[in-house]
Amino acid sequence: MTYETLMYFHLLTVVPCIFLGGYLLAAQKGGAIHRKLGGLYMILMMATALIALLIPAGVGPQFLGHFGYLHLLSGIVLWTVPTAFLAVRRGKIKEHQRKMVILYLSGIIIAGGFTFFPGRYLHQLFF
Repeated sequence: MTYETLMYFHLLTVVPCIFLGGYLLAAQKGGAIHRKLGGLYMILMMATALIALLIPAGVGPQFLGHFGYLHLLSGIVLWTVPTAFLAVRRGKIKEHQRKMVILYLSGIIIAGGFTFFPGRYLHQLFF
């Protein structure tokens, strides 16, 4: 796949997560809607992280000829989603909540913030 195709698939999976994650953090917890939307959010975040790993770093240094510092956030997502899922299944609600906050902050806020830096697609699109 081309860089542009991967980037668009990445945006297609991550943009809904901005709103879903924000809603899930603010809304009432534990109900059927929360569980269904939370499952969708987790699937989309995993897809987002996996797609991101396929996109070569275009800004800053590259490691192994492909990965950049921003790819580390994909690793956080790929660790946080399954461990947050397991935590809630085991009844460790506080651990689940903490990991979901970490997921939103690292996967949406921090990673999203970096996409607006000069040289990146969204910076060119909006500025």
